[in-house]
Amino acid sequence: MKGIFKWAITAIVLAVVVECIVLISMRDKLSNRKENAKPRAIVTEGLVGNGENGGKTEKSAEVYAPDFTLLDYNGNEIKFSDFKGKPVVLNFWASWCYYCKVEMPYFDSASGKYKDIQFVMLNVTDGKSETVESAKSYIEGEGYTFDVFFDTSLEAVEKYNIQGYPTTYFIDAEGRVAAYKVGMLTEEELEGGIELIAGKG
Repeated sequence: MKGIFKWAITAIVLAVVVECIVLISMRDKLSNRKENAKPRAIVTEGLVGNGENGGKTEKSAEVYAPDFTLLDYNGNEIKFSDFKGKPVVLNFWASWCYYCKVEMPYFDSASGKYKDIQFVMLNVTDGKSETVESAKSYIEGEGYTFDVFFDTSLEAVEKYNIQGYPTTYFIDAEGRVAAYKVGMLTEEELEGGIELIAGKG
């Protein structure tokens, strides 16, 4: 009887230990999923210049978004630095890019939700695979309402060392880059990136 009793106690203890291990594992997985919802912190490679013009400052490891000239929807030239004073979500996209199109509804929804954040949906307008006309045709056909701009000189592509599309940068009101991601964002990642820059000057 004693042997059976000891065996039963041992079995119960083992069952409790196994259950605890499973619960801890599930907790860690959920924690990691929540943490990974935010884009990774920015790195300095690929940014040009320094200080207000982009790259590392001499006094700190802060990274500033490089300035560049872009065209608005009406063809007017503006400077990216004109947006300083507001947090900015900068997205590089093209109408031929499948994953750009998949994530666009997230940006359209967020741009309507976060009025204090400037969304710069920057079309990579190389004049060959993408033109101002083809980009506008796509945006108007889908009925998107976010602000669309054009990088017809590919200055921004060069300064940000863009290697693939889509690519998104999250920039605070002072022009500091908080985070970025190369590749399609999930809706949760977009929200996570906005959280990093919202209300921070």
